[in-house]
Amino acid sequence: MDNENNNDGIYNLISKEVNSTDKIFKPDFSQKTGRELLAFYLQTKFKQILAYDKHAEIPMFIDIKSDFISRFSKRLINSPDKRILVGITGESASGKSTICSEITNVIKRLSLPVSIVTTDNYFNDISALIEKYGSFDALRDNGYDVDSPSSFQLEVLKSDLSAIARGEDIKIPEYLPNGTGISVPKSIFIPSDKIVVVEGMATMYDGIKDIFDVKIYIETDIDIRRQRFMTRAIEERNQDIENAKKHWEYILEAGRKYIVPSRSIVDIVLNGDCSLNYFSQILEYIHAITNNFEQE
Repeated sequence: MDNENNNDGIYNLISKEVNSTDKIFKPDFSQKTGRELLAFYLQTKFKQILAYDKHAEIPMFIDIKSDFISRFSKRLINSPDKRILVGITGESASGKSTICSEITNVIKRLSLPVSIVTTDNYFNDISALIEKYGSFDALRDNGYDVDSPSSFQLEVLKSDLSAIARGEDIKIPEYLPNGTGISVPKSIFIPSDKIVVVEGMATMYDGIKDIFDVKIYIETDIDIRRQRFMTRAIEERNQDIENAKKHWEYILEAGRKYIVPSRSIVDIVLNGDCSLNYFSQILEYIHAITNNFEQE
């Protein structure tokens, strides 16, 4: 099944869902029985998505924990007021930011209650070190491990995520992407929407990973990642080829050390090679099944 047929199939699923006369009445989510009905309904629909995805030419789902659907359903039933936190990780150039950008596009199109946080904004302020060594590359070459957990403001990240999970709006730091290494505290306003998507390598570090209701790992072919990384480094960040190659070798090792081990603890492994259009259509179908009830 090619990508065009994948998308046609999803469009058909959405149309069938929206136009179906066989709908359930919207449950009373304030009552536990209503939430239990919704959880059972969503379990059934999510299994349909997984069954459909298996036949795609490039499936979106690579792996999913066998108990994830039941665990997440219990979470919806027992803690209805808590925000749903989704953590997304993966090695550099796996597609984390691209997928979150597509989520943002879908959010705007469907007016979904979703906020997005990027953990790259929680890098430590290293402006003094960059000034000392002359550049970020020189700092790296002198042994600074930028992807190490110690290079992030993890306590601030944990505090912010705990607050937003309780329904509090937050202001997160902003790490300036201009090579200065400056971090501006409490700079970016993030509203506490019903769903909060948090992307970046720091999401699955110790002390952070257990905050999430859904843990996702993006897995992408290494050759595709290398091509993406080199293109971004040379064309967008004006790095010379030799320095870009050197940094690629660094992030490969950092990924093996800090990111790859988290694959075994996540709930879902997604395919970073999957068509973004197909991914967005899956999101739209999930939106359709969670908002398409018969009104009493």
